Amino acid sequence: MKMWSGRFRQPLDPEFERWQRSFDFDRRLLKHELAASGAHAQALKSVGILSSNELITILQGLDKIAGLAGTSKDFFHDEEVEDVHHFVEKQLVALVGEVGYKLHSGRSRNEQVATDLRLYVRAAIDQHRTDLHRLVAVLLDRAEQSGSAAMPAYTHLQRAEPVLVAHWLLAYVEMFLRDSERLTDCRKRANVCPLGSGPIAGATLPLDRRAIAAALAFDAPTSNSIDATSDRDFMLEYVNSVSLLALHLSRWAEEVIIFSSQEFDLIRLPEAFSTGSSAMPQKKNPDLLELCRGKAARVIGNANALMITMKGLPLAYNKDLQETQQPMFESAETILTLLPLVASFMQSVEFNFEKMQSEAQSGFMDAWAAATYLVRKGVPFRLAHEQIGKAVRLCIEIDGELKDLSLDQLRTINSAFGDDFYSSLALEAVLSIHDVPGGTAPNRVAKAIAAARLRTEAMEEVHAHT
Repeated sequence: MKMWSGRFRQPLDPEFERWQRSFDFDRRLLKHELAASGAHAQALKSVGILSSNELITILQGLDKIAGLAGTSKDFFHDEEVEDVHHFVEKQLVALVGEVGYKLHSGRSRNEQVATDLRLYVRAAIDQHRTDLHRLVAVLLDRAEQSGSAAMPAYTHLQRAEPVLVAHWLLAYVEMFLRDSERLTDCRKRANVCPLGSGPIAGATLPLDRRAIAAALAFDAPTSNSIDATSDRDFMLEYVNSVSLLALHLSRWAEEVIIFSSQEFDLIRLPEAFSTGSSAMPQKKNPDLLELCRGKAARVIGNANALMITMKGLPLAYNKDLQETQQPMFESAETILTLLPLVASFMQSVEFNFEKMQSEAQSGFMDAWAAATYLVRKGVPFRLAHEQIGKAVRLCIEIDGELKDLSLDQLRTINSAFGDDFYSSLALEAVLSIHDVPGGTAPNRVAKAIAAARLRTEAMEEVHAHT
């Protein structure tokens, strides 16, 4: 029996009925639908719609549904039900009899789906934050393990300056901690309860909405029934937040792909996360990284699809809103599966420290340090910049580096050069010159690692209390 069939004389067109069903994808909400139904049943008992025995019967029936869902492969095979709400009602009535129909008193599917989706988003965010903090912990461990190892850093994909490997890893730590903060902030706005809103104007029974919200660990009930049943901002905000996370993962993947190529050879791909070629025996392909990069496009596309679906929708509930679920589910599940793989990849990836160290000392990446040497000798920076540029041009002519120029050659450019110039070009000196908060000087990087660990611990503490 349909949940709305009383007004209709003719059955639905079979093709239309199959086409408009959402159960194939919204059954993901079953756990949340059962939890919300349990809270609603408690509220119905409080206003006298359910007796104590009826409440116990319904709650036991909901528990049985949860148990069957976890053990029976065929449990979800039902070609008649429209959606997860219809499915739960049908299963409940089959288990406990007609008292199961009482559960829908004073509520609407409009508020049910809005509640279930908020619970789904909240649970996804909580798992994302756990996974992000694990990934950050792995990056911080690898940063500490890299010690004083240096590598070339790039601007415009051209060699720029040497940095500690740890400093490079910390750049991604910053991105992922921002992602965690964004998701935490998103969770706050998602964590309000629509139950008691009815289909649009509010429940017709004097339900204790605050008690319902508290039972489901929501911070409060929603403030407006029209908005509550049609609002999907929390989904838009969530998918946009994970789109930024996917974007960061894609940037990380692209850079590791580049660094693992034979042309760079700074990183060695772990075989456990790579595949070979069916034709070329020598190949080791960065499949995890490429799929990470590719899946980011789908997540970002889903955010766009959600925005377009919502654009121009009148209040309140419209069936169009059913189309917001699949993009959100896909985005959530993509990130839920991807983050643990990325953390495992980073645990096992190998850094070619010898090559990194060598490359960090070639290609004139000490040029800014050389200009700074002249600045400290009293030369205006603009002139120092030009003079080191001339020195670089001279090096190119002799196929050497700045350290290969003789003092006589240097003094033809500026008499301020002295014997101490060469020690200023040593890798340790070039790194140490960036001795500012956020810089790559070894002492600053060590402090940054410690600070990042404290920030992560503080976020985990917040997570534990939400």
